[in-house]
Amino acid sequence: MAVHGVGLLTRLPLCVQRRSRVQRPILRLFSCPGTVAADPRREEQPSGSAETGSEDKTPKKRFSEVQKERREQAQRTVLIHCPNKISEKKFLKYLSQHGPINNHFFYESYGLYAVVEFCQKESVDSLQNGTHTPSMSTEAVIPFRSRYFNLKLKNPSNQASEQSCIQCSNQLPPSSKKVFELLRCAESIDDQLNSLLKEFQLTEENTKLRYLTCSLVEDIAAAYFPDCTVRPFGSSVNTFGKLGCDLDMFLDLDEIGKLSAVKTAGNFLMEFQVKNVPSERIATQKILSVIGECLDHFGPGCVGVQKILNARCPLVRFSHQASGFQCDLTTNNRIALKSSELLYIYGALDSRVRALVFSVRCWARAHSLTSSIPGAWITNFSLTMIVIFFLQRRSPPILPTLDSLKNLAGAEDKCIIEGNNCTFIRDLNRIKPSGNTETLELLLKEFFEYFGNFAFNKNSINIRQGKEQNKPDSSPLYIQNPFETSLNISKNVSQSQLQKFVDLARESAWILQQEGKDRPSASSNQPWGLAALLLPSIANGMALAKKKGKKPANETVKNLLESLKSNSAENSTNTNRKRTTSP
Repeated sequence: MAVHGVGLLTRLPLCVQRRSRVQRPILRLFSCPGTVAADPRREEQPSGSAETGSEDKTPKKRFSEVQKERREQAQRTVLIHCPNKISEKKFLKYLSQHGPINNHFFYESYGLYAVVEFCQKESVDSLQNGTHTPSMSTEAVIPFRSRYFNLKLKNPSNQASEQSCIQCSNQLPPSSKKVFELLRCAESIDDQLNSLLKEFQLTEENTKLRYLTCSLVEDIAAAYFPDCTVRPFGSSVNTFGKLGCDLDMFLDLDEIGKLSAVKTAGNFLMEFQVKNVPSERIATQKILSVIGECLDHFGPGCVGVQKILNARCPLVRFSHQASGFQCDLTTNNRIALKSSELLYIYGALDSRVRALVFSVRCWARAHSLTSSIPGAWITNFSLTMIVIFFLQRRSPPILPTLDSLKNLAGAEDKCIIEGNNCTFIRDLNRIKPSGNTETLELLLKEFFEYFGNFAFNKNSINIRQGKEQNKPDSSPLYIQNPFETSLNISKNVSQSQLQKFVDLARESAWILQQEGKDRPSASSNQPWGLAALLLPSIANGMALAKKKGKKPANETVKNLLESLKSNSAENSTNTNRKRTTSP
């Protein structure tokens, strides 16, 4: 079940570090649910991405290689619900009877849990063979042989004195107070963006738990469809996921027929006897309906199962209580996985990409531009596309267009899904890095300036070509789907929400422009940099001005930006020199 972060932030204490500022009360900034976070004493590195702030010279793994490794890890991993009072040393010694342990970690979610990865898959079989089904005096038990176990102490009183202090991975995202403390104490806006990324990105433990949850669901689906695969996609694997994001997964049945398609000699061809239905959609609905029933009735820890079969993309939604994830299960959603791979590549090409995306998303969330509730809001996926498009428009470009990635592709990269050309190069090491050296501070400021003056009324956003194009319809915001090119991924966004985005972008650009001229001193009580942009007072002030009939805030800010640009034109060369760094 999702656990929500702190919604109210009181006055912060003075920071004792070099950049000391007092923060004023801040309301409702981050309301993302919590999942497993890494031990704060360890270095946090998301899977498959370079360390933020430096360029990784080591060969980068392909998306498919990362997926394969994670899946193999999950298959030899078990999830154990443990007693609150337990000796970690004895616990590991007990499990080692079944084989050597590669690694493990503990976390809390409706009790104490352990995620244990064995070195061999056979150790899991050994543990299952030594486990018995519990007996209930008043209720009947549905026997199910899973990798989700419950551990009990035979003599709790004897072990109480021997229990050790177990270090648990924090399951919550950082509180608003902690985030603002970090932003307040940073030395630069670049440091602020990198600190925000480090605090909100998925940790190693969290990523392992996501793949394990998919593997546990796969065990259930395999009862009906042997050799099927349940794959995570979206934020869980594209390196843009934050702590608390939902777990999207799809049931991949395409490999079942391929596994048994072995050529045999002779004049005969053997096929499976199967049932036929009128359409692919009906087949999807029937499959998901059955899997939903299995999860509801037989899946340990799966609660709140909803079968949403009449949606454009039918799905089963449920909560995995042990991991705390809200899960959405679809079937054969291969285009979504391809989109995840594309974002993985963009996130790995340049260390600034993820830092900028996380900060823009956080800024949007702080001002209610995005929401966890479906509606007329901009989605995080749309925001990510907007940032990628902006980085393609830099001079020189920081990210390549999708068409250029397609041109680099070889024969092994060719991919056609449902008639859509999803071809692009998959080997990161064959993509030439950008020569652009702009700082995150400059990119953040110019991002807001660019979209504060973007002609949304006539132009669309297209990452395939990386240039503005005329909108094919009258939607307020038109962002072309990178693969299903006839679709608009932001069709749900209303005119009022788009205008709010533009107004906030202009005012945020103005705030950063002002700070560029006269940054608050260390003794000032005012927030600065990214922290100033996250204050909800910006949007409130604009709404209040409109109610009182004052001049629209967006026009005021636009005029201020133009005047600031003209005044600083003479110093632009020196300013840009200060804001660039070597690769």
